[in-house]
Amino acid sequence: MKKDIHPKNYRLVVFKDMSNDYAFLTKSTVNTKETIEWEDGNEYPLVKLEISHTSHPFFTGKMKLVDTAGRVDKFRNRYKKFEENKKK
Repeated sequence: MKKDIHPKNYRLVVFKDMSNDYAFLTKSTVNTKETIEWEDGNEYPLVKLEISHTSHPFFTGKMKLVDTAGRVDKFRNRYKKFEENKKK
């Protein structure tokens, strides 16, 4: 195996699912500017997630559309002219 290919700066980081406020603490090397106070009273870097295992339809068994970026609206606007021409 190659030596010195893995990062050395692992630290505790909080990942928070913004759709249901579920958060978990784990080690990571991800860079972030935000912090959050954890249950133990310490402050840790915060990474905001759009989806996690607690909100993903595969793990929850519920079909739910999560469209925080407006991708569906962008798609519909882009192909609006095509649909109008198709109806004529």
